[in-house]
Parts: sequence; structure tokens; C-alpha cells
Amino acid sequence: MFLNEEKTAISQTTRLKQIIKVLNQHSFLTNFYRQKHPEEIRQALEELGPTFIKIGQLLSTRPDLVSPAYIKELRQLQDHVDIDPYETVEQTFEEQTGKRIDEVFKTFDKIPFASASIGQTHHATLFDGTNVVVKVQHPAVTQLIQTDLALFKRALGMVEHVPMDFSVIDPKRVLDELSTSLLHEIDTTTEVQNGQEFYRLNNEYDIIEVPRVYPKYCTQKILVNEAMPGQSIKQLMNEKNPTDEKLAAKIKERNHYLAHVLVENFIKQVFADHFFHADPHPGNVLFYELKPDDPKLKATSKDFDYQKQLGSNEIEIQKEHPLPPYRLVYLDFGMMGHLSPALTDGIAKVVIALNTKSTRQVGQAILGICNRTGEIDEQNFYSQLGSFLSPYLNAGLGGIDLPTMLFQIISLCRQNNLQVKPEVTLLIKAFSSIEGIVAALDPEMSLMEVAKPFAKKYLLKHFNWRDSLESSIWQARQTALDSAAIPSRVNDLLEVLSTGQAKINFQYKDQSRVLRNLERMLNRLLIVIVLAAIILGSSILVEGSSGHPAIFKLGTAGYSIAIIVIICLFIGDLYHHLKKHHKKRL
Repeated sequence: MFLNEEKTAISQTTRLKQIIKVLNQHSFLTNFYRQKHPEEIRQALEELGPTFIKIGQLLSTRPDLVSPAYIKELRQLQDHVDIDPYETVEQTFEEQTGKRIDEVFKTFDKIPFASASIGQTHHATLFDGTNVVVKVQHPAVTQLIQTDLALFKRALGMVEHVPMDFSVIDPKRVLDELSTSLLHEIDTTTEVQNGQEFYRLNNEYDIIEVPRVYPKYCTQKILVNEAMPGQSIKQLMNEKNPTDEKLAAKIKERNHYLAHVLVENFIKQVFADHFFHADPHPGNVLFYELKPDDPKLKATSKDFDYQKQLGSNEIEIQKEHPLPPYRLVYLDFGMMGHLSPALTDGIAKVVIALNTKSTRQVGQAILGICNRTGEIDEQNFYSQLGSFLSPYLNAGLGGIDLPTMLFQIISLCRQNNLQVKPEVTLLIKAFSSIEGIVAALDPEMSLMEVAKPFAKKYLLKHFNWRDSLESSIWQARQTALDSAAIPSRVNDLLEVLSTGQAKINFQYKDQSRVLRNLERMLNRLLIVIVLAAIILGSSILVEGSSGHPAIFKLGTAGYSIAIIVIICLFIGDLYHHLKKHHKKRL
């Protein structure tokens, strides 16, 4: 693979040939367009290296672009990369830090315990005895990614001329998003900042632990984190219930506690911090049990037992409870989500609306977190949304297949010229990952049910009572004034009707679309009449042009113009047909 080559320029031609070969082997374009055989797509992305693996990871966060089956498969993307020899690691470390490895670390394992597409990770020990993990980037990653991005930019110019509907997908924006994500991936300073902020906000939140980052040892290609104990929480998710009833009850109680803490902490990340872990898959969440002599066994956690807002002051009463003898650890802070307060308000309203089971409230909340890409028939949108949501809401939130429902809602939005904001799609992906862990640990728990009180608390906390009261008083005053004017307005209406000056305007469903189609038909009819006149006139000129070459040429020119116009009309109709067919398939 290119990842282990020496630092030489990578030929775009060679790389392009490799990409085309792998894509053809897996029928990539056909499978992706038809959203079939997601395993073939995953294998192709893995073979093509870090840039394409990152594309797959980004697609797994975009339920507005790919189906739930694709999202599930793309989350399993693995990096099959040979490890770099220790001499290469030493060279990279010295070039980045200006120091030798033995000058910074007391011990350093020469063989990495993990190797991914971007870099490989080694166990090490600082001189103060702190156990750390050191991630060292592969030497040719930067050149490979830059080559792939250059090829994508060249391909973008051709893609923009393909007859496809880009009203929902902006290729340039997608490429910019990919470029930004990849450049952050190969520049660990962003992950260092994310790790420090996530540590500050979430470390020691109940049983949650976050590894400490050591920025003084980090560079663009070197990342040093505190080594954390534990194994992937996946082992608990796949754990079978024991036959012993007491042991089974103990495990059930533990799993319920773990699930509730994960949900509560994630909701806090969204509604309190506006900064959330965007890739909380089971591999990035560790679980471990404390040893009998561990001082953490005496740790306690504070719960908000009572909260009251009095004017500008907030009164909180807290109670403490001892923590259980186990911990959860978050890892990998390369992909994080940021939410603005306004967008957080919109998300809170969606959560509350789903719990109210009011289709109109759900629709209004969804409109608040979407960008409008064209004309929207809101009544038609509410009608379609109501038909779609009815079976889900009747089944209850605990029984909802969340990823499938979200994918279908986003598809419905796309059909109505609505584009879900990128921050929301990233949140949906993280939301689904947490939901998957929770469902395996405690099938009876619903993330949506737990999120409801947090969303209500958030909205109440950010609700301005004074402004709302002033607005209500003003509206009441205006209503009273308008009510007093009703008799005179009724008299005016009767007078207008009696003199025959009344006009009634009717509007009907899809009126604008029907009028546009009617206008298009009339324009086509006029063009056909003009073409018939041109052809008829040209025939008369050609017929009577004997001995007059100039008149003959004028007649043939008329034929040529008519043929060109007919060809253009045919191509235009074909384009609109393909565009409409493509939009329906989406």
C-alpha cells in the first residue's frame, strides 16, 4: 500500500488507475447508485486507504444520503494496514519533536498494539511513571490524502455537468467537508483541543472517565494520551444471561445503570455543553471494574434533586450517592459535534414534539432544523409526515426503529425541498450509536423517553418569561382593539357585497406547480406554431427558388433552424425526464 512508502510524491495517474481498478472490481458506482450490496462498498473503501475510509465514515453520519443498511455496514469499516518498522517511527518522532524517543519516554514499546490507516499506536511510559499511548502517523499519509483530494477536485468539475438533482446535495460543500475532516485527521492538534475540552466537561461525570491529553508531547503527527484500562463495551452488549437468577439480576441492574449514565451524559453533551462525541460506537467506549484496593471505590456522584428559578437566581439542591465499582471510558476525539444555542433549541423542540405525538408540532419542529432548498408546500409536507408518522407514534417511542425512522424522515424532507443541517445529521448518527448500545444493554430503556425531561428542562431554563409576558399582553391588547372594530368591518363587507364589488380568490393544492406546467405547455405550443410557420415558409422558398440560389439558401437555412430547435427541445425533455426519474429513485 501507499501508506508505507518513503516520502516521495505519489503520481496522480498511478493513483487514479488504482482507484478505477478497485471501484470496477466491486461494481462501486452501480451498487452505490442502487443502494445495494453495502459490503462491496465497504470492502472497496477499505482497499483504497485513508481518504476513502474517511469518506465511508462521513457517509455513515449522513442518513440523508445513504440507507440504514449502508450506515450499519459503513460503521464496520476497518483499517488493514501493515505496521511501520521502529526505525521509521523513530525518524518521524525526531522530525516532529526534535528529540529522540528515549529522551521523552522512560519506556516505549517498539511493536504497536494497533495500526490504522492514519497511524499506529504504541504503549509507553513517561519518566514520572505515567502510562501513556503514543499515536505516530504513517509517513506517506499526507501525500496520499493530498493526491486523492486533488483527484476529487478535478472530478468535481465533471460531476457538476451530470444530469442529477443537486438541490439537496451540494458536491462542492461535501468535498469541502471531506477535505476539512481529513486535514484535521492528519493534524492531531485539533484532536488535542477536542480531547482537552471533552476531558474538562465530562471526566468524572458519574462513572464516566476521559483520558488526559499531554499537549506538550503532541505535534502535528504525534498524539500522546493517558493510557486507560478496560475493554470495549461490546463484550457486555454480547454477554449472555446466566442461569443463576441472583447473578442475572445483578447483571441486569449493572447494565441498566450503565445505559442510564450513557444516555444522561450524552443528553448533557447536547443540551448543556453543545459539544458532543460524534462517534460513540462500542469500540470508543470502554468498560472496566475497579480493583478491591482502588481508592475510586470511595467516590460519590451528585444528583440534582430539586431546581428552582427565582428571578435571575437559580436554586439547586443536590444529593450524593456512592458510585458502583466500575467505570466507562470515552476514547477518540477526532470527530466531535458543535451545536449553536438556536439549533439546540430546535432539537429540544423536536424531542418534545415526538413525545406529544402531534404531527403538526413534529412538522414545525423539523422545519426549524432544516435549510430550505426550494419552494415548499407546507400543508402537503404536514400531510405526508402525518401518514408516515402514524404507525410509529401509535407503536410508542420505545418500539421505534430509530435509524430507519430518521432515514425515512430525511428522505421525506428531501422530497419537499428541505435539507437537514449537517450538524443535525452528525447528531443523528451519534444518537443512533448510543441508542444501539443502550438497546443491547437495557432493551426496556428508550433514549427518547430519557431525553424528554432534559429537553423540557433546557427549554424552561432558556425561556424568557418577561419577554413572553410582554408579548402576550401586547397581543391581548391588539386582539381587544381588533374585536371592537368587528361590527364596522361587517358593515363594510355587506356594503361591498350589495354593490357587486366583491372579488373572491381561490387557491388549490399544487396551484403553482400546475400553473408552471400550463405556462410551459403554452410556450411549447407557441414554439410549435412558429416552427410550423418556418418549415412552411422554407418549403415555399425552396419550391420557388429555381434559378435563385440566394432564396434556396434562405429556405434551407430555415430548415436548419427548425431542426436545431427540435433537437434542443428533445434534449431538454430528455434531461427533465432523467432528472425527474432520478429524484423519484432518491
